[in-house]
Order: sequence, then C-alpha cells, then structure tokens
Amino acid sequence: MITLLFLVLFVPRVLSSSTQVAAVSPQDPALRVGSSLTATCSISPELGLHASTLFWTLNGRRLPSGIYNLLSPTALTVTLDRLNGSRQQSGDNLVCHNSGGHVLAGSCLYVGMPPEKPVNLTCWSRNTKDLTCRWTPGGQGETFIRTKYTLKYKLRWYGRERECEDYNIGHPYTCYIPRDLALFTPYEIWVEASNQLGAAVSDVITLDILDVVTTDPPADILVSRVGELEDQLSVRWGTPPALKDFLFQAKYQIRYRLEDSSDWKVVDDVGNQTSCRLAGLRAGTVYFVQVRCNPVGIYGSRKAGIWSEWSNPTAASTPNSERLLSGSCDPKSGEQNSTLRRELKQFFGWVRKHAYGCSGMSIKLYDQWRVWLQKSHKTRNQILQGDKS
Repeated sequence: MITLLFLVLFVPRVLSSSTQVAAVSPQDPALRVGSSLTATCSISPELGLHASTLFWTLNGRRLPSGIYNLLSPTALTVTLDRLNGSRQQSGDNLVCHNSGGHVLAGSCLYVGMPPEKPVNLTCWSRNTKDLTCRWTPGGQGETFIRTKYTLKYKLRWYGRERECEDYNIGHPYTCYIPRDLALFTPYEIWVEASNQLGAAVSDVITLDILDVVTTDPPADILVSRVGELEDQLSVRWGTPPALKDFLFQAKYQIRYRLEDSSDWKVVDDVGNQTSCRLAGLRAGTVYFVQVRCNPVGIYGSRKAGIWSEWSNPTAASTPNSERLLSGSCDPKSGEQNSTLRRELKQFFGWVRKHAYGCSGMSIKLYDQWRVWLQKSHKTRNQILQGDKS
C-alpha cells in the first residue's frame, strides 16, 4: 500500500519533467536596474529543431540576432545589457520561439530597485474610533517591481506587534485600522517596505490617539442676510455630533468666495463660537461659504488637533444696494448729504476695517449707521419721486 502511494505521488512529476521540451534559464530572476543578463533557451532533441532557428522576444518585441549566441544545436543564449526598469510590476516577459513563432518557453524578468526607507508617516483618528495612516515611499518612490508596504503598530510599553490589514481605501500608501484601539496609551507605529531586491523600515513614530483626532465637518450650515445690510452675511453651524459626548473645545475656520471665482478667503479668528458675521462683502452678490472644525483638547490633550474636511458649500446672496436717483433738484441738500457721507466714510472705514471677519468690535455701531443711512436713502428717493409726480 505504501509503495503504491509513493508511485501515485511521484510518478507524475517524473513524467512532466521527462516530457518537457524546452526551458529558459534563469527562471524569473530579480535584477537591479542597469544590470546585464544572459538567458539560455534549451530544447529537447525530440523536437527535431536546431537552436540556430530559434529567436527571442522581450514583451512581444523581437530581439536582434546580433545579441544571440549559439552554444550547441540545442541551446541558444541572448545577452541583455543595461536593463531598464520593468514596464509592469508583474515582470517583463522574455520568450523563446521556434522559427514559426510558436512559444517554446519563457521567463519573467523583474528589473527594479530595492525600496528606500518610507518617509512622512502621519496618522489621524476620526472621532477617536479608528486610525488611518499615510506615508510616502522613500527616494523617488519608483521601484519598477511589485513592492509590499506593511504598516505595523504596537502599544509602546506592552502588547504584541500587529499589522494593519485594510489597504483598500482609495489612496495609495494608506492603511486603515477600524477598531480595537486603546485611549490614553501611546502607540508605536512604523512601515516596512520589501520586494525581491531588498527591504527598508521607516522611522518609528509615537502617538496617542487623543492627540491626532479629527472629526466630521460641521453640520447644519446656515448662511443668511443681516437685515438690509448689503455688505454682510450671517453664518451659523452646529458642533460635530460625533463628539457631543467628549470633553473638548473646538476651533472653527470659515472660508468664502464669490460665485464666479475660485479664490477662497479664509477667516481664521472664529475661535470656538458657532456663528460668525462676514463683513465687507459686495452688494447683490452670491457667495459660497464653507466651515471646518478642529477638535482641540479632547480629554485634556495638549496637541493642536487636526482640521476636518470643509463642509459642503452653502450659497447665499447679499441684498442689492439702493443708490440715490440722479438729477436731484435740491443741490444744496445733495451737497450736505455728500459732505456728511464723506465724513462718515473716514470714520466708519476704520470701523469696517476692524470689524472684518468675525470680529465684534463696534459692529453694533456700524450696523446702526448703515441702517440709518439706508433709511435716509429710501426717504430721499421717495421725496424725489413724489416731487416728480
């Protein structure tokens, strides 16, 4: 019974070896860029072919006969000098053909470079629930052959080494750890890179999950007019709902742009308030507004925190300005009004400058003046229209 089992297991291998009609050596070599290679195509005499009738191709392109060497009636070599990096990470195809073009045997050439030390390793946690890390390949980044990157992590003072498993999140050189993370305990994290030509390891970074928290963009963004003030908009938003149970103090930023512009203007001085008055805007203009959040000091962390993505744009328009009608019949009154406006412009220009963004300095005084001035315009327009009728 044992003898029969031995025959079943080993005879097929002997048969396949004895029936092999051609082979290319070396098989699937890994070579550095710039190396040279001599490959040999050996054929069985049973084929009835002479090696001088054979030819070589590399990635489907026929190689010139000037780089061949006939070793024997059953062996033909080809020499490739100063090899370039493989065109595809799965390797370049070096194939031996008979005179009719039929494939006899082949080999994959892996021509590339060993990886260099990965750099710029950074990690962030969304709402303390997970951890995402991203890095950059070392050097120029191109190894030409398949290179494996493995993110590894462990608790700093105890715990076993673990590997991140989810690399399929739409970004290269990124890995996602979805669960089972400890808080208030630092982690050591690093990246290992390896291929057929070598290996390299990044520097180890140490972090606490609470120090690298980011969150979802603020929700419920509301942008509205400020009464009839044609150069202002009010912006309000809600705190990130995912962090409502955490002790932290958020910082916010606002950016806004004109409807027909791609240039954003950023307001940095919002602080932790959830509303803002944008001043100094154009009258009768559509603006797009976005808000983002930085959760600072979660459970006493002293790190700066990480900004969230920007919220989806919210659009609103400022009111149209009401201008004086031309052709006034009361030049004296017009001159007085012009003088008053010129004097007010000097003073309130200063107020307006210091009330930029979300600052509350003298904003009530500025609002009162703008409302008074617009009412004056309306009253004067009504008088002028009544006189004309």
